Amino acid sequence: MVNREAALEDPVGESLRGHHARLARRFGRAATYLPGVATFCAVPADPGPAEWADLSRLLGPGGFADMFSCPATPPPDWEPVFVLEGRQMIWPGDGRPDHPWAEPVTGVVELGADSVPEMLDLAGRTRPGPFWSRTHELGTYLGVRDNGTLVAMAGERLRPPGWTEISAVCTAPEARGRGHAARLVGALVARVLARGERPFLHVAETNTGAITLYERLGFTTREPVTFRGFRTP
Repeated sequence: MVNREAALEDPVGESLRGHHARLARRFGRAATYLPGVATFCAVPADPGPAEWADLSRLLGPGGFADMFSCPATPPPDWEPVFVLEGRQMIWPGDGRPDHPWAEPVTGVVELGADSVPEMLDLAGRTRPGPFWSRTHELGTYLGVRDNGTLVAMAGERLRPPGWTEISAVCTAPEARGRGHAARLVGALVARVLARGERPFLHVAETNTGAITLYERLGFTTREPVTFRGFRTP
């Protein structure tokens, strides 16, 4: 029996080798995303000095190595930048969500390249996680507008085989409490399930409000993860 969850052990590497190969840049056995798309990096499981040297060469001196949830430890001369405790959450099965927020609703729009300035502004004000000028190329992004102004969004990020990560879930402070996040996540869940994949997501352990929301919508915690970033020598 195929273990579908195995791909979630290395979601960045699996995405860069597969669905996001067109957005990858590589050196040797190391990979990362193109500039402006994402900063996440990947090395093989149990990397040795040669693999870390490949990543260092790929990023250049003083480059930012965002290792996401990779547990491997880089060489001691790599400068730690951040450590953040979080969790990986998954949709528990292949069934379609049966909540009202999963039904088609007016006001939810698909966001494209012409919406990037607004998306960057909203992400900058709400800080849902890394979001750059080309992040929208990773997948579908949906939004809610209020009198023409983008006030909420959510989209697809990592794409390991059989899975799609929901990310960049955020709502402007003045528009909170109206159910926008639930509607957007529900719409994305329905899209992911419709193409035969399962949704998953990552959330910081300190973001208790988001964890409560995701649990209410039907997600369950798969495992704790530690997000880490380093600077190459």
